[in-house]
Amino acid sequence: MGHAPGPHSTLAPVGTTAMTGIITRIHWPRWALVAIALAVGILTVSCLLCAICCCCRGRRRHRKQPKGKEAVGLGSTRSSSTTTHLVQPDVDNLEPSSGGPGQWGRLLLLLEYDFGSQEIKVGVKQAMDLRAEGTADPYARVSISTQAGHRLETKVHRGTLSPVFEETCCFPVPQAELARTTLHIRLLDFKRFSEHEPLGELCLPLGTVDPQHVVERWYQLGPPGTTEPEPTGELCFSLRYVPSSGRLTVVVLEARGLSTELTDTYVKVQLMLNRRKWKKKATSVKKGTVSPYFNEAFTFLVPFSQIQSVDLVLAVWARGLQLQAEPLGKVLLGPRASGQPLQHWADMLAHARRPIAQWHRLQPAGEVDRVLALKPRLHLPVPRS
Repeated sequence: MGHAPGPHSTLAPVGTTAMTGIITRIHWPRWALVAIALAVGILTVSCLLCAICCCCRGRRRHRKQPKGKEAVGLGSTRSSSTTTHLVQPDVDNLEPSSGGPGQWGRLLLLLEYDFGSQEIKVGVKQAMDLRAEGTADPYARVSISTQAGHRLETKVHRGTLSPVFEETCCFPVPQAELARTTLHIRLLDFKRFSEHEPLGELCLPLGTVDPQHVVERWYQLGPPGTTEPEPTGELCFSLRYVPSSGRLTVVVLEARGLSTELTDTYVKVQLMLNRRKWKKKATSVKKGTVSPYFNEAFTFLVPFSQIQSVDLVLAVWARGLQLQAEPLGKVLLGPRASGQPLQHWADMLAHARRPIAQWHRLQPAGEVDRVLALKPRLHLPVPRS
């Protein structure tokens, strides 16, 4: 017979008695309890530290990035209130110092590529901290490497070393040539009765600029004369050599990108043998055009035994406003050439009897002359009377 429960007794839930019995039978070692307490304490402290660091980092980021910093586009450039928070990288670290790169000043540019019209838009915004004695009358001259004859200039700003230009110029550049195009910007001090004095230069390869986005940033100007010289145009011609007869045929086809200030243009074709002038011929004169078309052929007799001792030079000459002919640029071909001219010469020899045509960028005449290092001609003594 069972006993009825008393008035103060409580009924335990089903299974509680069994669980309590199991727990009471487990004896926890003291070291296990200490380890569990340490793990719980370390986890709690780590969570608190992470929460504090995340909170402080969010406050610092919010404080360093002012409102509107990422909104860099065409809309912000139309207003004249361009502020320094648009600069990347920070120009505070680029302050001019004695002998440092910052002594020539800075230039703010806006670059945008239009895929529809295939042209690059260059916005010359402003310059700061230009280097000059006293004040200056600065202006900017903008050009690109693929169109040396097409250059644009901004207005002249009087008596300032921090001019605000706010002018935009456009240059047609196919997308395929964008990576091989270089933007040249020269800042000059306008002089009415003497040569304009350079203040600084910028040489920017457009391949380093993302055409998918509008870029507005400050660029450091370099010292005048250290950037690559502006190309003076391009010349297209073909070469054909027949080893059996020793006939070297040069066909001068056309030129492009020449200076718009020139009137009469012609091409001189010269052969040098053993670093001495040997033979020369010239095309007819083309008047009033920056893209003259010649299509004139010249044939030279060069035995196969002498073909490796010959230098071929094509020079574009023109008469300017002073009616004095001067070389615009030269192209050197032969064993002592380099780059594309050397490859053109090698293709001519590898494909005998077949004309090989190619465009070449004109190089400065002085640079080609230094490579040639021509020896003086042997002059015969003049007989005395």
